[in-house]
Amino acid sequence: MEKPLRKTLRQDQEFFVDGSLVEVLTTQPIDRLFTYRAPREGCFKGAIVLVPFGQRIVVGLVWGSSTEKIELEKIKTIDRILDFQPLQPEFQDFIWKVADYTVSPLYAVLRLATRVRDLAAQEVYKKLIYKGKVPNQFKMTPARSRVLGALDNLNGIGVPISELAKLAKVSPSVISGMISSGCLFTKMEPKDLPYAKVNTAYSLNELSEDQAQVVFDINNLLDQQGHSSILLCGVTGSGKTAVYLEAISKVIDNGKQALVLLPEIALTGDFTKRIKARFGVSPAEWHSGISQSERRRVWKMVGRGQAQIVIGARSALFLPFEELGLIVVDEEHDSSYKQQDGVLYHARDMAVLRASLAGAKVILASATPSLETWNNAKLGKYKRFNLTKRYGSSVLPDIQVIDMRNEKLRSDQWISPILKYKIEEAIDNNEQALLFLNRRGYAPVTLCRSCGQRIGCDFCDTAMIEHRFQKRLMCHQCGETKPMPRTCPSCQAIDNFAPIGPGVERLAEEATKSFPEASITVLSSDLYSSARSLKDELESISRGNTDIIIGTQLIAKGHNFPNLTVVGVVDPDLGLQGSDLRAAERTFQLLRQVSGRAGRNDKRGTAYLQTYQPQHPVIEAITNGQDEQFWIAEAKGRELAEMPPFGRLVGILISAQNSEDAFEIGYKLSKKATILSSAGITLYGPAPAPITRVRGRYRVRMLLKASKAVSMQSVIKLWLSGLNLRKDIRLVIDVDPQSFL
Repeated sequence: MEKPLRKTLRQDQEFFVDGSLVEVLTTQPIDRLFTYRAPREGCFKGAIVLVPFGQRIVVGLVWGSSTEKIELEKIKTIDRILDFQPLQPEFQDFIWKVADYTVSPLYAVLRLATRVRDLAAQEVYKKLIYKGKVPNQFKMTPARSRVLGALDNLNGIGVPISELAKLAKVSPSVISGMISSGCLFTKMEPKDLPYAKVNTAYSLNELSEDQAQVVFDINNLLDQQGHSSILLCGVTGSGKTAVYLEAISKVIDNGKQALVLLPEIALTGDFTKRIKARFGVSPAEWHSGISQSERRRVWKMVGRGQAQIVIGARSALFLPFEELGLIVVDEEHDSSYKQQDGVLYHARDMAVLRASLAGAKVILASATPSLETWNNAKLGKYKRFNLTKRYGSSVLPDIQVIDMRNEKLRSDQWISPILKYKIEEAIDNNEQALLFLNRRGYAPVTLCRSCGQRIGCDFCDTAMIEHRFQKRLMCHQCGETKPMPRTCPSCQAIDNFAPIGPGVERLAEEATKSFPEASITVLSSDLYSSARSLKDELESISRGNTDIIIGTQLIAKGHNFPNLTVVGVVDPDLGLQGSDLRAAERTFQLLRQVSGRAGRNDKRGTAYLQTYQPQHPVIEAITNGQDEQFWIAEAKGRELAEMPPFGRLVGILISAQNSEDAFEIGYKLSKKATILSSAGITLYGPAPAPITRVRGRYRVRMLLKASKAVSMQSVIKLWLSGLNLRKDIRLVIDVDPQSFL
């Protein structure tokens, strides 16, 4: 049975009677509120509704009462109230504050909060397909195998025949035949089912003394009213997950909901198992890998409080929680938490905002916290709790430097003799080794030996990357691909291309030659067709089904490989140079995280850094275990330069079909710079973006810089007011930019 009304409907939740004039925010690309009449049955503030909009019916949100002076006969009536609980007042505040902070239109943020394809669907029951018992004489074809595999991947969740056909890439007739044979069966069920209730006493984790103390301290905070932010800083393998699972347990016992944000979809498989082992049920999942029907179910049940634990990607922040008690941002330092399209928000910062508005707690967990989070903890804004030891019998890995200046390698070799010997030793002991290189593809550059011309993208000012496994060239900016040519486009030389430098595929080629008897797995985002296939591969590695793992930064995001004892970082110098103000911080985090994959069980692990700069502060900090000293030094440098977190930055990106149009807008804005300077904001630019052309569009960058005390958003709105852009010209505002390309 569906609940008729939320149990936590606030007494101050405004109700509008029949005929009342209300403001409605629609998802249409018009940045204003529209006035409508309340329907006959009335409506609450925060109700999700359908409203007439021109010749169409569109989704909207009842924002509040209307004071707009408009002729009454022109006012239309709300068409229908959708079967969802009204959004909580603090969630409405969240939508407004996200729009205000990111300088984004309200409708764009509402789209984030209502990103469900069949939101207005009225069906109550639907026919779902489930896996039955496969008959002994059943002929298994590749298509039928894909159907069964797709159902297995859904972990027992039923799915309509149309969606199953799409997931398995088969025709509906294949599924119908399998139903007739008894291999599959159908069941009529409510369209949206509540999630199973969490049992907080199902299976208690055995905690170390350090973990138990941190759990005790965090639970004391959870018992207090109001918002607080927590930094859970623990070395790799210290059991941070076990700690915040107990915090989730406490929140559930208090009658509230918990949200866990993960930086990588591939992590959801392992984390779901952890949740089920602790609480006896699987959590609700919210990410691009779930079906549309499951997406609607999650959205609806979260709003009714019938999904107690939700795990997902950054967009899960915009789910309409009935009673949010805790947000956990796992690996909070990860750069993937910054949204780079549409509304440019940082999930870590918006998680803190969401929790503060809801009076909830937020836990930011990481072995290598971002400098912003570290500094907030230092200032006392966040409560910091440390886990300094690994859980159980495992110990932190030794980290050793291999000075590549002393190694004599051929131009087509990148694995040093020392590292090769250590990998062989691990394999002989039935252990796993990891080779880490943060470069996808075969080689970063492909040159013509005759004329020196590099193969570039037709639409971007970047080199195309050879992906030899796929026998194609790929642009990592726009995704354009094409077959590897035989003829140089510049001098017409035939079969005379040279790969320059290594990518993971080229490293795998060398590893295959060096370790002919070993099984090798390459982990790179472009090699897997879906998040599910990547999760399956990671699970296979965890079971010990490969000897050598070769991976990009994908491998550094919280994965646990119990049998991994040797980590070799092939080129840690990659991120040490460059103009990015966070280059040192990101390199330190990446190297610390990937080194921490070693020795996670009871076997001692060792990480080897192959570097040409052993005296670099980042390398020395990692090898000497001087994490805190690194943060102090990094913070001092940023503070002297008045850079984040000790100053504010806002990026402006202008793009057009030609550079002249983009620069024209930039020059117009620079002439109004007095508006900025009078408020204490410094303008840099306009200047060509480091990668000037992307997807055939020319890009011009501007950068605004101010002290921490300056509220930049209102000034930026004034600065941009009156600017009329042609449809082919785009201007993007990036508050707190993470990328400067």
